[in-house]
Formats: sequence, structure tokens, C-alpha cells
Amino acid sequence: MKILVVGGGGREHAVIKKIKENKEVEKIYALPGNGGIAADAECVDIGATDIEKIVDFAVENDIDYAIVTPDDPLVIGCVNALEEKGIKCFGPRKEAAIIEGSKAFSKKLMKKYHIPTAEFETFDCMDDALSYLETCPIPTVIKADGLALGKGVIIAQTRQQASDAVVSMMQDKAFGKSGETVVIEEFLEGPEVSVLAFTDGKTVKPMVSSMDHKRALDGDKGLNTGGMGTVAPNPYYSEAIEERCMKEIFLPTINAMNAEGRTFKGCLYFGLMITENGPKVIEYNCRFGDPETQVVLPLLESDLLSIMIATTNETLSETEVKFKNSCACCVIMASEGYPVKYEKGFEIKIPEDIREKVFVAGAKLEKEKLLTNGGRVLGVTEIRSTLREAISASYEAVSKISFENAYYRKDIGQRALLAEV
Repeated sequence: MKILVVGGGGREHAVIKKIKENKEVEKIYALPGNGGIAADAECVDIGATDIEKIVDFAVENDIDYAIVTPDDPLVIGCVNALEEKGIKCFGPRKEAAIIEGSKAFSKKLMKKYHIPTAEFETFDCMDDALSYLETCPIPTVIKADGLALGKGVIIAQTRQQASDAVVSMMQDKAFGKSGETVVIEEFLEGPEVSVLAFTDGKTVKPMVSSMDHKRALDGDKGLNTGGMGTVAPNPYYSEAIEERCMKEIFLPTINAMNAEGRTFKGCLYFGLMITENGPKVIEYNCRFGDPETQVVLPLLESDLLSIMIATTNETLSETEVKFKNSCACCVIMASEGYPVKYEKGFEIKIPEDIREKVFVAGAKLEKEKLLTNGGRVLGVTEIRSTLREAISASYEAVSKISFENAYYRKDIGQRALLAEV
């Protein structure tokens, strides 16, 4: 089989490494890929949102199956365009990807179908939003409606911070068109859990749970990022909670999307908070999370490509989805200054013996040297029988990798370990 993977980050690298395990795969193309992915797939310089060129490439190269993983191409209809040319895909069509593409849509969906989430209001007019902030409970959460690279969420501790966030999004266009509508919602408290789930629009098969670390600095301080590390499984996600989530959140969401004529096939990401009143949805993503994928897929025992094809063919109920009874930790190595301002172009040195455990995100190849080319540069994942051992092994591997201006959090997984005491 000839496989096309749209995207060029650490998530895509994790997907490609897992897909390679299938003996029927003869060729993998990554569009655009990156300098690290080039060791595992043929990278083609076509941007992930250049839909016309992606489709042309797929047709010209007789692609058997396409895997679209980033949010942008899914939301603008990459799967639709490929399917119109007869190319089968993993990932939701545009009509279903709106569940991430518009937070206002997803919040209204949850309200309509009684799926537990934070109380909220949506605003298209800045003055109305500012008026609402004068009396709403504080702290509160301000969200840009559209896609914002995982950074369009502000937790405001004061009314001034909340007002500043609204002005930044709606007037100053900090996130472009994504901030033309904002969602202001109730601040929830409790452990956060990420659950990625395979679905074919009928059956839902959740993957192992994980815990993301969004803040840039140790102690969960600093700015929100795309993610500085993950551990799996999440110790706060008990069997009892899992049962409630399936009954109250996972299946109701799939049924709600079907009822709206927006059948979702692919990977649906549930960002959850375990509150004192039970699990509630913080957000949906229409694709694999990044860097959650870097701990979830290494724990997958079943064949990933077979599962993906089953979501397309609506045969997921007949397909095995099995995970190792182990623990994983991924530590992200970033460029100093991320997520605001950082330098690029420094050589990355990765020892050969740990290369298979490294998922490259922001790097390019230049004269056979791997150079930094982004904020999040790479992730290092280790699997062990206990979470403590996995965390320790990840940091040991990180210590062997070097590049100038390297930065990483030193406390990935420590919050999870507290739950095990």
C-alpha cells in the first residue's frame, strides 16, 4: 500500500512510525513532513493546507490511503476533497471537523444534547462580551471560537485580565478571524484528562488515557503552549469514570453528531475535567492530540493502519484495539523562548541508540544535518512498567540529546505521581 500522511509535526512522526509496522505498507509520503520524519517517510514540500496540491499529488501517485491529522486541513475540507477523487481517508470530513473548528458550535451541541460541560455564553460583539464580564463569576475562561494552535484559551483570574483577553482577541485580532467570536465559560476545577477515541460514526473505541502539560514553565506556570509533555495512562481516570464518560459523553457526542447530519469518522479527542460533579468536556479536537499521540500510540499493541481503515469502512466493532499494560512518558524539548519568540537553525544531536524513541516536530535537514526549525523541536518517549520508571527513563534520554537554546520542563508527570500516593 502507498500511504499519504498530511502534516509535519511530532504527532505525524508518531503516526508514521506506527504505520510502518504494517507489512503491507510499501511507501509512506509525508506532506510536508520535517527533517526528522525524513528518516521514516519521503517528505514532499506541499503545505498541509494546500488542499489542491495535496489532492493532485495523491491522484498522480496512486495513493491507496490518506491520513489527515492536523486540525487546519480537516476543518477546511481536506478529507472531502480527497474522497471526491476516490481516495479513502482517515479523518473527519469538514462537516464533522467543525466540532473543533468552532468552539461555539461544540458548546451549543453539548447544551442541546445534554452533554456535561461548563456553563457558557458566546459573543460576536465585543461590547456585549465586556458588559457580561462586569458581573460574571471570576475566575473565568475566555476562548477564541476558531483554531489558534492550542493557544486561544485564557484563564482570567481577574476582571481586568478577562477584559484584556477579550480586547486582544476581538479588537486586536491576536488570533485573526478565530477570535471574531469568543466563548466565555465557567471556570471548572479538577484533574484534566485527555482521551483520544477511534470512531467510525457508530462504534467508539477509546485509547489509553493521558495527561497533557500545557503550560510553558515548571509548576504549570507561564503561557499556554501546544503541549510540553504527556504521560499515559492518566491515574485520575478510573474505571468508574471511564464508564461514566462512555455513557454520558463519548456515545452521546457521536449520536449528537449523527443527529446533526455530521457523522464523525476518525479520531475524536475528548479534553475532560474530572469535577466534584463528575466528568465534563472542556474541549473536543477532531484529530489526534499533540503530544498525547506520542505516548498513546507507542502503547498500542494492535495494528494502527487496520484500525484506521476500519473507521473509514465502518467496521470498527469487528476490529481489535488493544493497548499494552504499561506506562509512557513523553518530554518535549523546545527552543528557549517558546511559545513567544525563539531562534532557529541549531544542530540537533541525537544518539543512534535512542533515535527510535524520538518524535521530531520542528526540525529541518540541511546538508545532512538536523537543525532546529520550530518552537517545539522534538519529543522523547519511554515506556516502562510503572509511571515513575517511564518518567525517569524519558529524562535520562533527554539528557543525551543536545542543541543550542534547548528548553524543557523538569516536572512532566509529577502531578500524575501525586495521584498514585
